[in-house]
Amino acid sequence: MEQTLTRPASGATQQDKGGSSATFVDGTVRVAAPAKVNLTLHVTGRRDDGYHLLHSLVVFAGLFDRVILEPADRLSLEVVGPNASALAGVPTDDNIVLRAAWALAAATGSRKGARITLHKMLPVAAGIGGGSTDAAAALHGLMRLWDVRLPTDRLLQLAGGLGADVPVCLRGRPTEMSGVGEILREPPPLPAAWLLLVNPGVPLSTPQVFKARSGDFGKDMPLSEAPRDAAALASALAVRRNDLTAAAISLVPEIGRVLATMAALPGCLLSRMSGSGATCWGLFTTEYECRAAARALRLESPGWWMEPAPLLGAFDPFELAEGQPFIR
Repeated sequence: MEQTLTRPASGATQQDKGGSSATFVDGTVRVAAPAKVNLTLHVTGRRDDGYHLLHSLVVFAGLFDRVILEPADRLSLEVVGPNASALAGVPTDDNIVLRAAWALAAATGSRKGARITLHKMLPVAAGIGGGSTDAAAALHGLMRLWDVRLPTDRLLQLAGGLGADVPVCLRGRPTEMSGVGEILREPPPLPAAWLLLVNPGVPLSTPQVFKARSGDFGKDMPLSEAPRDAAALASALAVRRNDLTAAAISLVPEIGRVLATMAALPGCLLSRMSGSGATCWGLFTTEYECRAAARALRLESPGWWMEPAPLLGAFDPFELAEGQPFIR
């Protein structure tokens, strides 16, 4: 039997008094698209076609965009929310969410439509996989809305054609990612922890960061054992790197100040940049420490975007969508 990378529908098509469902009586589907966070990112080589090879420990934070899908005769997309304006210059037909929908329709032969609303809460071009996680959420939601399935290998191939980070975002759990994003492995279990995500408000182009990078290539450094707590996780991460940090700082020096400021916050075990930037993260043991640090940092640097969030384990994007995307 072929495996499929999707969660089966609950069978309920509306909310009942005993709990919540992501599919409502009118057929609407809600899916969370949580922030992707690179705890490590080693650039290990470059292929002949110019694509860089990476090794990265990827996790997800409890902050998310929300993708809402409603039955319709044709495919359409509307972007709303506090960060929708950042996508105003992107033609709708070029949006990765709509491209994901077209790709899934072509792969499954579905002739159904969908009215897609993307509630854009996460910053754009920020190193936290905003477009990729939105595309993954759209794929999950459309498979439920259209009642279609794809074998895992075909779905991951489709996702990889949309973007290097889309396959890992489909998995919905901590993952060690390598190659150009197509090799996905289960890491040792990670402990409970909190992340403070901070962005200085400057978008950063991934190709520009890779172009600015210099130096030798690194090597894969997978975790060899499960960290017992957040402090042990910080120690394990401290001997690993994000190889794009220096290049990103050369383009946006403010990233260096974000990292230094966050590292000095009480309770911060480690601070690093996520992906190609400009978002950085601070690792904390408890929710209280993380929220206290966020309050202090908002007073010191009110122009920065910042949000505290739990480090997620395996999650269901439909159930996650029923929570609050940002809780202060």
